[in-house]
Amino acid sequence: MASLTGKTLFITGASRGIGRAIALKAAADGANVAIASKTSDPHPKLVGTIHSVAREIEEAGGRALALEVDVREETEIAAAVAKAAEAFGGIDILINNASALFLARTPDTPMKRFDLMHQVNVRGTFATTQACHPHLKQAANPHVLVLSPPLTLEPDWFADHCAYTMSKYGMSMCVLGMAREFAADGIGVNALWPSTMIETAATKAMGVPQAGCRKTDIMADAAYAILTRDARACTGNFFIDQAVLEQEGITDFEPYAVVPGTPLERDLFVA
Repeated sequence: MASLTGKTLFITGASRGIGRAIALKAAADGANVAIASKTSDPHPKLVGTIHSVAREIEEAGGRALALEVDVREETEIAAAVAKAAEAFGGIDILINNASALFLARTPDTPMKRFDLMHQVNVRGTFATTQACHPHLKQAANPHVLVLSPPLTLEPDWFADHCAYTMSKYGMSMCVLGMAREFAADGIGVNALWPSTMIETAATKAMGVPQAGCRKTDIMADAAYAILTRDARACTGNFFIDQAVLEQEGITDFEPYAVVPGTPLERDLFVA
């Protein structure tokens, strides 16, 4: 069975939530994980730092490198990627997980929030992939996984949070273009999105109802299944977490917890 033993993962936004869950899943195989996130010091409202996750990775059996990085700054990205490659002898996998969230209709979206989402979500994904590309080209089974949705141009996905959806679709457009662009390099580029809302610090901070949310484990399990596939044969896909596990014959994942009056992912478009 394929595993992530000895592989090096560079994960943005890994100090909490889905990024942390993927990091710990890989660490259980003995993987090397570069935690590229802004939170170096404890946050008053959000649990987790690059250092706390580094300790968890090492306790789980992996090797960790804590890197304080703002993905809006390409110089910080470049420096972090260079440190990770030097520390672990290369980079095999990039997880573009870092994302800014602000759910509001157009009249209620301050332009600073619009700018933040596009700088972190779209620009950060593009810049980090660009910086990792030379190292991924040298890897045996290189993958780029982006936490973004399928490109379905339906007005309902945009109507209540146009700015946020535009930024997430920008990440998905990176997948669409880079999968074709990097095919000759043997780099698999795919997207992963939840079938229903995932409980994270970001959704809690935004006041999104947590009833009916799934835990981050299902996303980590789905990511693991994708990242252990042949990158040349697995690229350009827009995966949904539950569908990935069902393809793998895994059926013991957390079921939907449908609570009347609360939104599911298909209704709210949040991860």
